[in-house]
Amino acid sequence: MSKQSRMTVGKYLVKRLEEIGVKHVFGVPGDYVLGFMDLIVQSDMEFVGTCNELNAGYAADAYTRVNRVGAVCVTYAVGGFSLLNAVAGAYAERVPLIVISGGPDRADRRSGLLLHHTLGDYDAQADIFAKVTEASVILMDAVQAPGQIDATIAAGLRHKRPVFIELPSDIVNEPCAPPRPRSFEARPSSDRDALNEAVEETLRMLGRAKRPAILAGVEIHRFRIRRGLEALINTSGYPFATTLLAKSLITEQHPQYIGIYGGALSEDYVRKTIENADCLLSLGAIMSDVNLGIYTAKLDERKLINANSDRVKIRYHHFHDVYLKDFIAALRKKISAPKGKARRIIPASRALTASYRSRPDKPITVARFFERMNHFLGKKHIVLADAGDSFLCASELVMHERIGFICQAFYCSIGFTLPAALGVGLADPKRRPVVLIGDGAFQMTGNELSTIIRKGVRPIIFLMNNDGYTIERIIHDGPFNDIQPWKYHRLPEVYGDAWSVEVRTEGELEEALDGARKRHDTACFIEVHIDRLDCSPALKRLGRLVRKRSELGTTFDG
Repeated sequence: MSKQSRMTVGKYLVKRLEEIGVKHVFGVPGDYVLGFMDLIVQSDMEFVGTCNELNAGYAADAYTRVNRVGAVCVTYAVGGFSLLNAVAGAYAERVPLIVISGGPDRADRRSGLLLHHTLGDYDAQADIFAKVTEASVILMDAVQAPGQIDATIAAGLRHKRPVFIELPSDIVNEPCAPPRPRSFEARPSSDRDALNEAVEETLRMLGRAKRPAILAGVEIHRFRIRRGLEALINTSGYPFATTLLAKSLITEQHPQYIGIYGGALSEDYVRKTIENADCLLSLGAIMSDVNLGIYTAKLDERKLINANSDRVKIRYHHFHDVYLKDFIAALRKKISAPKGKARRIIPASRALTASYRSRPDKPITVARFFERMNHFLGKKHIVLADAGDSFLCASELVMHERIGFICQAFYCSIGFTLPAALGVGLADPKRRPVVLIGDGAFQMTGNELSTIIRKGVRPIIFLMNNDGYTIERIIHDGPFNDIQPWKYHRLPEVYGDAWSVEVRTEGELEEALDGARKRHDTACFIEVHIDRLDCSPALKRLGRLVRKRSELGTTFDG
C-alpha cells in the first residue's frame, strides 16, 4: 500500500464524517490541529473558519439542527474551552454535534512537559467535555482508534447528544485499519410487553376523554419521528400545540395546530386547550422552565401521558425501555378518529388572515413589527430568534414550512442566532435565514457577520435596537443593563459587502423589507430602533413571574 493511499487515524475520522453526512466543518485553526485540518481541506468536506471557537460551535449546532449531523474542529484547550459553552447548549437541547480537538503529542503528554495551551493535566480537557457530551475520548493508540471513533460517533447519533474526540497531533498520520460498513444509528428495540401495556393504558385514557390534546416536543425532530406524529395527529383529530423549542416541528398551517404552549406565557386559547385537556398526550417534550412558562404550567399529572425518547410515564406508572418512535407507531395503528360531531379547533394560522396596513409616520413598536413579520415571512425562510423577547414574540409567528424556526429555548445562550445563521445558510442554501436578535445579544457574537459575508450566506438580519438589555430591565433594572450604543447598520461596511439600513418608522420598515426582498442574493442588515422599554406582553408576564419566584438574580440575559 502506498504512503498516500494508506489508511491513517486522521483519514479514518474524515471518512466517517463524510459517511454520516457532514459536508461542512466549522472551526478555528491552531498548531495542535493543523495536520488534521489539512485532511479536512483535502476531503469532500469544506472547512469553514470562523472568528472564534464559540461562534464555530453555534454555527455547527444550527447546521446540525438542519442537516441532522455536524462537526466542529478546534485546537487544544484555548480552542476547546472557548467552544465549551456552545457544546453545553447542544447537549442540553439534544443536538448530535461531533466535536474534534487537536492535542499535544503523546510523547509530550507522557513526559509531562508544560507546553503552551496546556494546564499540566493533559486529560483535563477531555474530562471537562465529558460533562457536556454523551461520550468523550482521547485517541492514544492507532490500533484502538477506529473502534473508539466508531463507538463515539454512534453514541452521539444514537442519543442525539454531542460527542468529543481528542486527536494528539502525532496520531493523525499513524496507520490504522480501514473503515468497515456499519450503521451508526441502530437502537435497541422496545421491551415488547412494556410497549403493549403502555399503549393499552394510553388508549383506555384517550377512550374516556372528551377533550384530549397533544403537546409535541423537540425529541420528535431529533429522533426523526415527525411523519409518525403527523399521521397520529391526522388520524386522531386532536388539537395539538408544541413547546417553543419544537416550534415548526410540523407545518404551522396545519388545521389542528393551535400554537405554542408555555404555561402562563401562552396565548389564552392555547393555555386553556392544553391545561383543560382531560387527557394530554405529551410526546417528546423537554419539560424545562421556559417550555413550562417559568413553571406556571398547570398540567394535571392524573391526566398526563408523558412519552420521551426511551420511556413513557402514564399518570404514576413508569414504562422503561419504551422508545418514542415505537410508542407513536403502535399508538397510531390502534387509535381511531373521534366519533360524533367534529371538535371545533381555532388554528394558529388564523393570524395570517388578519389584515395589516402600514402607518408610515408612526414609530415602530414591538407588537407592530412582529405583526408585520407574519405577512412578510414565506416558505423559503428559516427564522432564528435569539433568547429573550425575540423568541417570546416570534413564538406567535406562523411558519410556512417544517423546521422553519430555530431558537435556544432551553439553554438560552444569547448571541446564538447570528453565527447560527451561518450554519443554517450552509446546511440549506435554498432557504433564507431570518435573524431576530437584540443589540445586547449582537454585541456577543456580531463579528461572525464577516464570515457570513465571506461565505456568501444571505440572511436578513433584524437588529432590534432597544438600547441595552430590555429583558433584564423588565425583571430587575440597574446600570448593569446598559451597553455602549453602536452604529450597528454601519458594521456591514466594515465586515464586507452587504446591504444595510436603519429604520425608525413603519414606513421606513416597509422600504427596508422591499429592499431586502429585492436583494435576495446578498446578506441584508436592518437595524430597527424601538423604545428601550417596549416589549411583548409575554415578556412583561415573564418579568413578573421571575420577580415573584426569587430574588436570586436574572434568569436570562439579552
